[in-house]
Amino acid sequence: MSEDTRRYFGTDGIRGTVGQPPITADFALRLGHAVGRVLRRTQAHPSVLIGKDTRLSGYMFESALESGLNSAGADVVLLGPVPTPAVAYLTRAQRAALGIVISASHNPYHDNGIKFFDAAGCKLPDEWEREVEAALDEPPQWADAAHIGRARRLDDAAGRYIEFCKASFSTHLSLRGLKIAVDAAHGAAYQIAPKVFHELGADVVAMGCAPDGLNINDGVGATHPEALARLVQESGADYGIALDGDADRLQMIGSDGRLFNGDELLYVLAADRLEHLRTRGKVRGPQHAGIVGTQMSNLAVERAITALGYEFVRAKVGDRYVLEELTQRGWQLGGESSGHILCLERHTTGDGLISALQVLRACAARERSVAEMLAGVQLYPQQLINVRLPEGFDWSANAAVQSAVQDAEREITGQGGRILLRASGTEPVVRVMAEAPDAQLAERTARAIAEAMEAAAA
Repeated sequence: MSEDTRRYFGTDGIRGTVGQPPITADFALRLGHAVGRVLRRTQAHPSVLIGKDTRLSGYMFESALESGLNSAGADVVLLGPVPTPAVAYLTRAQRAALGIVISASHNPYHDNGIKFFDAAGCKLPDEWEREVEAALDEPPQWADAAHIGRARRLDDAAGRYIEFCKASFSTHLSLRGLKIAVDAAHGAAYQIAPKVFHELGADVVAMGCAPDGLNINDGVGATHPEALARLVQESGADYGIALDGDADRLQMIGSDGRLFNGDELLYVLAADRLEHLRTRGKVRGPQHAGIVGTQMSNLAVERAITALGYEFVRAKVGDRYVLEELTQRGWQLGGESSGHILCLERHTTGDGLISALQVLRACAARERSVAEMLAGVQLYPQQLINVRLPEGFDWSANAAVQSAVQDAEREITGQGGRILLRASGTEPVVRVMAEAPDAQLAERTARAIAEAMEAAAA
């Protein structure tokens, strides 16, 4: 079953609007039962961890999944509100069969989702999702009364994850002397993120750490870093750390309010790794031979990374695809402009807190700020236009559109830029992106293609 033919699973689990299929309590009950049955095909008494973010609907889906899993004979361990990467870590550490996260990441409160990690803390393969979808079509097979699963809470889940995060920071370094503003987006890391930085020695100023079930990602967090930028400047902080609702995404703010996105942070980590290898007398090691970005990664950062001597490969947009490329090539570092950064020697999945700590560790080790580490790296302006087209309109086969694309590509590539056209997978929209050293050139070429599409579709 390909991604496009799946009824429920997308690129990162199942997601949608609460109360609309499939994000309903009855579906979550059926899903839990189906997952439990699939697990019991290979394990007599599987254990499943469930974590969630701070959305009000999380309670409902937690209860429904718990009941469905128990009814199929699987035990459940409830973690409460913890980041997505905490579930991945704890699934591995607790030797559980599966980890489940109830979250819609950076989306508003009225959305929610369900995603899964295997026993190793990694995303599950398509084949497993295919099995679950098939099990959803089968009649339920209730466990008898003696074999119903049990449920319990892991009361120190947050504390265990905090120690895991701290262990990723060099023991001979600390954050003493730094003032760090932390924005948890009123999400899953609201209790955890401030403690991690405080316990490593930083003076912490917190925002976005008072969830009420409805305010997750609302004007705060990685999707709204402007709020944190103001706090950094008002409080005199050295850095700002902005996470999203499930804390797998990171944006950072400098002391002057400057935003550092995922592309820039990826470069900092790549440069630090190369410096680390040089101090050990190695130019490069095989595990550091390349870096993975995405189709949206800034061209200036790609060129800066390749100038360091790395190979740079672009995956499709989505941290799942970045991970697939890294795994296939045996590399360790990759990420997206949005702030999903994968440091596979530290964790099996993207982790906003681990990524922030690796950037801060690099700065502490080199005695340079993030801005100083990025000296000479200037992002190219990107112009992104979403063009809504009628259902069935094939823009890729339209002669007028293709002529406009070719004209734009000739102009922009001659000036060191590029064009990217990407159809949305969820709506009849084409994303037209132009990137060039000159902002006016990027805007002009993107606009020309967008207007050609709209005229051809009219």
